Amino acid sequence: MTTHARDQDVVVQTPPRVRRRSLAGYMVMPVILALVCLALYLYVGSRELDSIEARSLNAASLAKATWEHIQLTAVSTLLTLIVAVPLGILLTRPLTRRIRPYILTVLTLGQAVPTIAVLVLLAVAFLFLGFQAAVVGLVLYAIIPVLLNTMVGLEQVDESVLEAGRGMGISKFGVLRRLELPLSVPIILAGVRTALVINVGTATLTTYINAGGLGDIIVAGLSTNRVLIQLVGAALTAVLALLIDYLAGIAEDFLRPKGL
Repeated sequence: MTTHARDQDVVVQTPPRVRRRSLAGYMVMPVILALVCLALYLYVGSRELDSIEARSLNAASLAKATWEHIQLTAVSTLLTLIVAVPLGILLTRPLTRRIRPYILTVLTLGQAVPTIAVLVLLAVAFLFLGFQAAVVGLVLYAIIPVLLNTMVGLEQVDESVLEAGRGMGISKFGVLRRLELPLSVPIILAGVRTALVINVGTATLTTYINAGGLGDIIVAGLSTNRVLIQLVGAALTAVLALLIDYLAGIAEDFLRPKGL
């Protein structure tokens, strides 16, 4: 939407309001995912499972692996937010403008390293395996999207809005809290959504350092040459990724400031 000022040669661009989806719109993805899970269940139930397949594909094993995967994703994403958002705010302040390129270069190079290599290096360097090492590796891998989106979100806020806030006597911290961060929420949430999906996919590799998750199911299928086990593990990972992305989309809709 474009607004023209009649007495001044000024054109102000205002983004169109994003309408929230209807209840039917919110129900489409859960229905699709439920149908996929039902189809997978019926397909596996129609097969004659051998002892290895039955051991990997029973309800208890699948529920345990899925819950471990959710824990890995949730904890790593929470820690990513705790690190990336404050760091993104810090790097947009004038005080850190000079060192910003160096920090971003280091983080970008770190993300270029294969995830499995990061996990193994953590295990070797700090002599610990399992959940903790997996979370550290996932945080290091997912920090860039949230950090960059935080910086972009803060820097895209109209300077005239910030100047108006300062002119009203609002402190620098008040301007950040009451103007910059609320106006940056949509872009920051997009970065969080990306980090969540990255963590769901990357968490399958943490099975190699004994961290559990749906990667256990996939690797069990690979090591025993059972395609059905591989299919179930991969399908559940995809369903979980789509479900988390869907839930993040709902949060993005409701946390978006009114009028944006």
